[in-house]
Amino acid sequence: MPRSASLPFSIRTETPNDLAGIAEVHRAAFAGNPHSDGSEPAIVERLRARSRLALSLVAIGADGAILGHCAFSPVSVDGADLGWMGLGPLGVLPAAQGKGAGTALVEAGLASLRADRVQGCVVLGEPDYYRRFGFERDARLRYPGAPPEYFMAALLDGKMLPAGVVRYDDAFG
Repeated sequence: MPRSASLPFSIRTETPNDLAGIAEVHRAAFAGNPHSDGSEPAIVERLRARSRLALSLVAIGADGAILGHCAFSPVSVDGADLGWMGLGPLGVLPAAQGKGAGTALVEAGLASLRADRVQGCVVLGEPDYYRRFGFERDARLRYPGAPPEYFMAALLDGKMLPAGVVRYDDAFG
């Protein structure tokens, strides 16, 4: 499917003034999605409240409005902190989808994680979308309860993919 024309936007770290806009982006982005229970705004709020939101980026349109948001938070592997992060939720306003904001958010987030020497990142999402960022399915990392083909990992600064069961923060429910 051809990509639509891009929108002018910039990527930056969230500020306290962005919180309502971030929640609205996730409400709109996931409305009617059969793979969502609508909890994405609450997940981001709980991660923030628990100081587990390691990186929170927003895409800002030319008019200053928030077009998209991407969160990264620590995950454990078999109960151990191995320096890995989980990507998500990622949301873009429906009118801005397919115009580069989501891609830019993920690319900026992964670049920041690499700069911080984070070992790797996992994501639960659409394989065709996330493969472009280096995410691949590997049976050594498991996330029970999800279709295995939708759970993927990317090595960032790590030398070897760990093995075990991945657990996201309790904020995910």
